[in-house]
Amino acid sequence: MENSGLKTRVLTEIENLISKSCSKSKMSQKFQNLHVAILKKHYNAADVSIDYHRKRVIMDIVMDDSCYDPNKVNSALPTLRANLLFKNLKEFLSSSLDKDNVSIAFYARLIRAYDNRNVTLSVV
Repeated sequence: MENSGLKTRVLTEIENLISKSCSKSKMSQKFQNLHVAILKKHYNAADVSIDYHRKRVIMDIVMDDSCYDPNKVNSALPTLRANLLFKNLKEFLSSSLDKDNVSIAFYARLIRAYDNRNVTLSVV
């Protein structure tokens, strides 16, 4: 992702998707999954649970990736149980967005999966 215009476009679109997902009073499962995916990516978490009523996120953050083996069930990964509070969900999720190339590619896939407008992300 050499083009900064494309990065900016992806970040703008994911911000818009976050805004759209946080504007509803009743959170759909689709948007809950979006929120969990963003937080899992940012915090490198194995498990994320969001309590929207109490404004709380409980997650198991993986402490050491070197113990991970994709060929077996990883039940003994060293994790840290975190209990985070947030005041504003939209701001919390927006602050969890990373701007590196791998994250931008991840957000582009999320946009395609969650946005119904079929936005074509092309270099202009």
